[in-house]
Formats: sequence, structure tokens, C-alpha cells
Amino acid sequence: MATLFTPDPSTGMPVAQVIVDSGLAHLDHPFDYLVPAQLSTSAVVGARVRVPFAGRDLDGFVVGRAAPAHPGRLTEIRRVVSPEPVLTQELLGLCRAVARMYAGSLGDVLRLAVPKRHAAAERALPLHPEHPPGSVPDPGPGPWAAYPAGPAYLRRVAAGEAPAAAWLALPGRPAELDWPMALATAAAAALAGGRGALLVVPDHRDVERVDTQLTALLGRGQHVRLTADQGPQARYTAWLKLLRGHARCVVGTRAAAFAPVRDLGLVAWWDDGDDLFEEPRAPYPQVRDVLALRSSSARAAMLTGGFARSVAVQRWVESGRVQPLDGPTGRRGPAARVVVAGEDHTPGRDGAAARARLAPQAWQLAQQALAHGPVLVQVPRRGYVPSLTCHSCRSPIRCPACHGPLALPGLRRRMQCHWCAGEFVVGQLHCPHCDDTRVRSAVVGAGRTAEELGRAFPSVSVLTSSAGTVLARVPAGPALVVATPGAEPVADGGYAAALLLDAWALLDRSELDASVEALRRWLTAAALVRPAAAGGVVVLAGTPDGPRLPAVEALARWDPAWLAARELTERRQLRLPPAAVLARIVGERRVVAGVVDAVLAELGAAGAGEQGAGWVESGEVGAVEHLGPILLPDKGSGAGVGDLLGVGGPVGAPEPVVVQSVVRVPLSGAAELARAVRAARAGLSARKQAAGIQVRMHWNGS
Repeated sequence: MATLFTPDPSTGMPVAQVIVDSGLAHLDHPFDYLVPAQLSTSAVVGARVRVPFAGRDLDGFVVGRAAPAHPGRLTEIRRVVSPEPVLTQELLGLCRAVARMYAGSLGDVLRLAVPKRHAAAERALPLHPEHPPGSVPDPGPGPWAAYPAGPAYLRRVAAGEAPAAAWLALPGRPAELDWPMALATAAAAALAGGRGALLVVPDHRDVERVDTQLTALLGRGQHVRLTADQGPQARYTAWLKLLRGHARCVVGTRAAAFAPVRDLGLVAWWDDGDDLFEEPRAPYPQVRDVLALRSSSARAAMLTGGFARSVAVQRWVESGRVQPLDGPTGRRGPAARVVVAGEDHTPGRDGAAARARLAPQAWQLAQQALAHGPVLVQVPRRGYVPSLTCHSCRSPIRCPACHGPLALPGLRRRMQCHWCAGEFVVGQLHCPHCDDTRVRSAVVGAGRTAEELGRAFPSVSVLTSSAGTVLARVPAGPALVVATPGAEPVADGGYAAALLLDAWALLDRSELDASVEALRRWLTAAALVRPAAAGGVVVLAGTPDGPRLPAVEALARWDPAWLAARELTERRQLRLPPAAVLARIVGERRVVAGVVDAVLAELGAAGAGEQGAGWVESGEVGAVEHLGPILLPDKGSGAGVGDLLGVGGPVGAPEPVVVQSVVRVPLSGAAELARAVRAARAGLSARKQAAGIQVRMHWNGS
């Protein structure tokens, strides 16, 4: 309803500035609405409201109240959904910073940041805590005593300072000294100093481990858990407890990165290279960047930890943004002994068996270790035989209907296509290269590995942990635990040994982070093994022939910082993230060309390879560049690339030509690139062409 406004001093601030969830980039700014008198006290800043917009009622947040700038006709707010000020000024500033960094819209970030309202949760939780969180005593150094700079870091956190550290955790530690307790101790130090703490970990099993240690250290009621899989009421209740001051500490997964912790004093996250920290929804922020922005704006201490180190964090270390917080100089001390299978074999004795998937050396070490406890077997792929090739020429076996890869789901089962789910009898298809009908496995999955180990060790129980059936813990007795990366359960007392199979499968992936990611997955498994002094051993099997690859060398030396530094040096030479920033634009050819032209024009670059004025910092090499376009192949999965992006035409119409273009700039030009991309997206939205385009900012090579 539109109302003619007449200035009246008694009305106070009758205009509400509302961010409307329109989903349109060119309308990504506050709109003024008149607040009816009956809603004046409930339409507070940060409240959810319902407003008329373009003929529909849409959700929005009040981000400000103001006096009218000039007489005119304003539309009234339809209703206040909830007077709860869920969008605090701190959170609004963080969301705006994330939107700017990732060239997204504020509305998209708000959908990620603020959970949906649950009315029952609002009614059930008191507005003010009956018993506010009590003071927490100084936890002491605890696990941090093993790190030379650890106690000093805790003292600075407790004193209200804002130190920033990149922590390489020691492996093979008992539960009371392992990384979950170290994170809990750091959080307790922040709470002891009168400030809040935010801890983010990759998955729910990690949340369980940290939650247990926080409860043991702080007592019950001092912290909350916040994860996306809690359910609407539980998640919103945890959110409200932080907002209303019932708790000052939170541990959670990616969903907790925007949690409204009061007086934030510590922001910490574990294992930032995990792909679970990559947000799959626009504008696709990485948790690492969100928390770094939050630490900076709140002047809170920052702690990023893991057994490995990402290249992005290594850049922070080398730039002085964070300080390394490592163990003693001899980090190998608490680590297990690492053996690379096949490197020390005798050709006359071992022959080709030395390079087998489970080499005699690995088999013997596993047999010896089983007498002392469980043995972990890490397999890169789940399933039975997830990839098949021709028996004669080793060409990949493809589905005749959609050309997708075929897999064998189980013993004596039909081959199945990954894309269209078509099924074929083994021996039914002919290889187009050599006409052979026989097939062989290209990669063996966890299911087939467990079957093979069960035959090799008939008296030992074999457990499987992978997607769908992830184990949290295993007992200390003899057992073979076959797990995919990220699904390795914790063993009581630690594993006696770990076999890391099919190393080539992780190293051969066509990704920028392949070597760093392979090392991260190996170290995560190896860290669960007992120290070398207690007989712990890690066997890496299936490495490519020839000299040791850098990732293999880093594992053998237990030196992830060395590999991260090496990788960063190479990326600087090649101008790849995180040494540069990329904007990747995917869509229909003509639309992509228009976006690229608009971005280059905004940056002041007349064409590819020309330098933008004033962009290159001291030591930086490079300029604004346009790479592409390249044609994206149609995978034939039943829906073309155009359909997946929303640019498909009518039924029977030819599939649109979908391409990818990349605009690359030095780090010093990242803010300008993000602004240019946002402006181009807004132009597309205004012309109603945004549905057929996908734009992603790549800061860290992900």
C-alpha cells in the first residue's frame, strides 16, 4: 500500500531501509519503506520484514531507520516477520565484505549467513539468560606446552590482543593432547579474557571431538554446536543462544562461520584445505576467507591449524600476515615412520611384486602391526571398481548411450554408467580401439579393497568407512579399517600402522591443488598412527616410478610447509592463485563475451595482456589478462551444459554454445576486478540475461 508521507517530528524515524531478497544483482541495495505506526517498535534494525516488491511480497531485513529525505510517496512495510534483530551491524558489515570480495550480491550472502526463522525456537528461549555464562578460569598451556610459541599465543589471546597464527599440529598425540583439546584450550583462553570464541571444523565427526573437549574443559552450557544438519529448530536455537548471550563459544561446520558470537576474541578453524569449506552456493565463499575477514573486522585473534598447510595460508605466512606456530624443530619426533613401498626392494628377490598394489613389504608390515592393534588402509575411491578400462589397450570403457564412464558396483553385478545409470553385461561392449570385450579395473574402490584384504587376512575383522557408512571410532584390538580420505575413524590408542594405497590416483588428478591435497589426505591418515617410538609405521604404496615427487618427499620428511612454499613459488612464476586472482565466467558465448568486454572496460584494459594503470605492486609481475574463451564439452549426462546453467532453449532447439573465459589480475588489482565483475553482473541482471551466466572469483586456486 502506498502512502503519501507528511513530515511529522513526533514520528521519529518512520522510514525503514530494507535489503529485499529479490535475487537480482542490479537491485542489490536498500529500499526505503514507510513503517506504519503500529509496527514502529517492532521494525527494529536487524529485524525480518515482509515488503511488497514488484507486485509480490518478499522477505527482507531492516538495515537502518531514518527520517525521510524528502516528501514523497512511500510503500508501507507489509508486516514484521520477527522483531528479533538477527542481522547485527557486525554481521551486516561482514556480509558486505564477503559480497565485495567474491563479486556477489549482499542478498546471496545473507541467505548463507542467517538461518531461517523458527518461531517455536524464538518462543522457547528466554530473551535474556537467567544465568549468564560464568567466568572461565585460565586453562593453562595444556597441549600448547609442546609448541615453543604456544603458551605465549594463549597469553596474548587471554589478554585481549589479536595475534594471528598458522599452526602445524603435531601428529600421534593422545586424546588429552590432540588437536581438539588444543582448539578447546585456545577457546577457553579467549573466554577467560572475557571474550567469545568461534571454532569451525570440516564435518560433524570433528564437531563431536571438539565438543567433547570443550565440555570437559568449560563445563556444560558454556558453548553451543552449530551445524547445517542439526535441523531447523536446533540450529536456530543455537544461533539465538549466541545472539541473546546465553553462550559465548560455538563450534560448528561451515554453517557456523557467520555465527553471532558476542565480543568475539578468537576465530579458529581446522584443516582449511578440506573441500567441505568450499561453499557450493553463490557467491561461493571459502570459510578461510570469511573467517579472516571476520577476525580483521572484530580485531579478534586468528588461528588456522592442520597437519598440512594450504598454499593460501603459506602466502599469509610469507607476507607476515600470520606467524607460524609449529612444533619443535624436529617435527619427526612424534610422527610415525614413513616407508615408500618399492623404493628399497631387491629386483632379483621381489621382481614385479614390489610395485604391486599391496607390495610384499606393505603386506609384511601390516601383518606385523596387526599383532599390536588396528591397521588403517586408506583408499582414494569408494565403491567396488569405480573405473574400468579395456583389458588389451587400457582405453577407458565408455557408455555407448552417453559416453560416460562405466563402473562395476559389486562382484558379479552389471557395469553401470556414472552419468545415465545405464547397465551393461560384462563382455557385452566392444572396445572402439581394439574390439576387445574384456575389461579390467583402472581404480579399485574401498569395497573391493576390503574384499581382497578379507581374503588375505582371513582371521582379522575388516571394517569399512566411507560415504554413507562413516565410522567415528574403532576399538584398540586387531582389525583392518578400510577408509576413503576424510572418513578415517579414530582408533583408541592410535593405529599400529597405516597403508596409503594407490598414491598415483591422488597425484594424477587434473587439479591445481593435486599435490598439496594428496599430502593433506596422507598426513590426515598418518597422524592417526602411533609415534615411531611406539612402533607406528606408515606405508605409501602405488607411487609413480622415477624420482620422488615433491608430495611424496614432503610426506617422508613430514614437512608440509616445505611443499606449500615450493608450490607457492611455482604459482608466483605462473601467475596462478593465490599469487593472482581470477574471475571465471561461464555461459553462452555472446553473453560471456559481453561480460568480459564490460569487465575489461571497467578495469581500463583495452584488451588482453595490457596493463592496468597503477596496479602492479613492488615485486609483482603481471597485468590484466583475458584468457579464453574455451568451449566447454557437453558430458552427455542427459542434460547439456546449457541446461545446467539455465540457458537451454525450447525442446528440440540446438544446445547453445557454452564457453568459459577467465580474467586474471595481480593481487593488488583484486578489489578492482571484483567491483568490475559485480558491475557486469548487475548489467546482465538489468537486461534479464543473468540466468544464463555463472561467475566465480578464485582467490586461492580452488
